[in-house]
Amino acid sequence: MANLKEIRNRITSVSSTMQITSAMKMVSAAKLKKAQDAITAMRPYAEKLTELLQNVSASLDGDSGSKYSEQRPVNKILVVAITSNRGLSGAFNANVIKQTRNLVNLYAGKQVDFVTIGKKGNDIIRKANTVINNNNTVFDDLTFHNVAAIAEELMQLFVEGQYDKIELVYNQFKNAATQIIITEQFLPIVPTETESTTQVDYLFEPSKEQIIEELIPLSLKTQLYKAIRDSFASEHGARMTAMHKATDNATELRNQLKLTYNKARQAAITNEILEIVGGAEALKA
Repeated sequence: MANLKEIRNRITSVSSTMQITSAMKMVSAAKLKKAQDAITAMRPYAEKLTELLQNVSASLDGDSGSKYSEQRPVNKILVVAITSNRGLSGAFNANVIKQTRNLVNLYAGKQVDFVTIGKKGNDIIRKANTVINNNNTVFDDLTFHNVAAIAEELMQLFVEGQYDKIELVYNQFKNAATQIIITEQFLPIVPTETESTTQVDYLFEPSKEQIIEELIPLSLKTQLYKAIRDSFASEHGARMTAMHKATDNATELRNQLKLTYNKARQAAITNEILEIVGGAEALKA
C-alpha cells in the first residue's frame, strides 16, 4: 500500500484536476448557449432558402442550369473536414477524422484531397493525405463574411474543373450530449427530387435565370456557414459533456483515495498503539 504522503499528493493532484475540468465545463456551457441560439435561429432561414432554390431550379430547363449543377464523371474529390482548434472534447474530432478515412476508402483509386477547417483535423489528416488549404482562424471570428470567402474558393475550384465533387464532413448539433456525423454533398448541387418538392408559382423580376444565378452562390455560402455553425455548437456541447464526465470521475477517484488514506492512517495509528502497548509490556517483564 502506498504511504500516506503519496496518497495525500494524489488527492491534491486529483482535486486540482477536478477544479480545472469543472471550470472548463462551466465555460463550455456558457459558450454552448450562445452557439446553440445562433444555429437554432439560422436553421429555418437556411432550410427556407434551400426550399426556395429547389422550387425555382426545378422549373428551369436542363440547358439553362447553373454552372454549379454540372454533373461530371467523379475522378477528383475534395473533402472539407470541419473539426476544432482545441481538444478535450471527447470523440468530437476523432469521429470526423474516422469518417474522412471512410471516404478515402470509398473513393479508392481516385484522387481525394482535403480542405481542413480546424487545427485538430488538419494535424492528423495531413499526415496521410493531401491538404490543399487549412482554415484555422475562421473560429476566431465566426461570421458569414469570413465563411463566404472559403465557400467562394470551393466554388471556384469546382467551376474551374479542378474537382468533380466536393463534400462536407462535420458534426451536426442535436443537443449538448449528442452530435451526428454528417457527410453532405456541397458541389455539384444535388438534383431536385421533383416528386417530393412542392411546386410554387413565383413572379420573377428581372428574370428567373438571373435570380437563380445570384441565389445559388448565396445558398452555397449559407450551407457552408450552417455546417460550420453546427460544428461549432457541437464542439462546445461535446466539451461540456466530456468535462462533466471528467469531473464526475475525478470526484469518484478523490473519494476512493480519501477512503484509502483514512484506512492507511487508521492502520498506522493501530500499529503505533500496538508498538506502545508491546513496549510497555516488555518493560513490565
